[in-house]
Amino acid sequence: MFDYASRADPYPLYAELRETPVARQHDGSYVISTHREITDVLNDPRLSSDVRNLSRAMPSPEAGATSSFIHRDSPEHDRLRRMAMRQFGPPHTPGLVTGLEPALADTVGGLLDGVTDKERIDIVDDFALPLPVTVICHLLGVPREDEPRFHLWVNDIMDSVDYEAGADPKERLDKGVRARNDLRQSLGELVEQRHGRPGDDLLSRLANDDGPDGRMTDADIVATAKVLLIAGHETTVNLITNGMLTLLRHPDVLQRLRGEPDLIVPLVEELLRYEPPVHIIPWRAAYSDITVADTVIPQGSQIMLMLASGSRDPHRFHDPDRFDPDRHDNQHLGFGSGIHLCFGGPLARREAQIALTELVRRLDRPTLVADPPPYRRSPVLRGPIHLDIEQGGG
Repeated sequence: MFDYASRADPYPLYAELRETPVARQHDGSYVISTHREITDVLNDPRLSSDVRNLSRAMPSPEAGATSSFIHRDSPEHDRLRRMAMRQFGPPHTPGLVTGLEPALADTVGGLLDGVTDKERIDIVDDFALPLPVTVICHLLGVPREDEPRFHLWVNDIMDSVDYEAGADPKERLDKGVRARNDLRQSLGELVEQRHGRPGDDLLSRLANDDGPDGRMTDADIVATAKVLLIAGHETTVNLITNGMLTLLRHPDVLQRLRGEPDLIVPLVEELLRYEPPVHIIPWRAAYSDITVADTVIPQGSQIMLMLASGSRDPHRFHDPDRFDPDRHDNQHLGFGSGIHLCFGGPLARREAQIALTELVRRLDRPTLVADPPPYRRSPVLRGPIHLDIEQGGG
């Protein structure tokens, strides 16, 4: 799974993994690769998302920093998630994502205005990479003059995710650590400025809300904002880039989308199944011994969930290796499942829908320069590091 040679096409490996739904590895961890078992585990209250419940220590890039709710368990997870969702989506703020659409459309249009007259475009660097940070900064209420710093920090953090000891200069890792600290400090200062000054941005709402669960601490607000900026950024970049790559590999679907823009909604759902932005949840911990598919997993064991494998499980999906935007009953695992279902999923979906629709509409006969393109090292957050296309092709 971690061999870079598998990155461009890991799906044959996933098919092999599914022959043993729960497979114990040499290091004592367990890999789960089938849809039913992954879904069961993600909805099992005996599974922990808190790294402290693992029997072996896991390194942390931010020792001492407050963990976000996605790395906590019930009831603390549930309380913090409720507090965040009061300001992020329905039923309390049902218009948040749709209210962002004008700004999102302007950002997409502005990025495309800068590249559509070029013969050669890198979908990642020229478009998909800057888009999510700009949108999330707008959502959080980051001042426009501070956005360039946030772009640099997020890029340095994501670059450090691909760090390989012995192969990469340590400065790459150090830059990521500094960026995490600088980002946390800047967000903390912004939250302090919001106290007693209610506004429409998410930081203001979280800093001044006294709902049924009380008020979030500043540290928890910062941790929540970082989840949106970092996790939300990378998943959206990969979703857009994998989506464009898939459309270029399926020109009949690309052409159909030009004439049927409403197709984009089921198409993005199929992309989340067929070429998802997140392939692996790299760990869960068992609170106690549990049995999954007749395999006993001991308490404290690391469990790795192969989401992308589960979404291509032939026992759950008909003809799973075919890209089919008309697919029905598409219960993919692209955003996970259970109480940790992706917090920013509705925003990522809408960003991808608008971005891919406009790319298809405005690019002139785009063709791939290289197939497969170069991929990032990470097997967890899988996507091309560059996606070069040429316009005006035959």
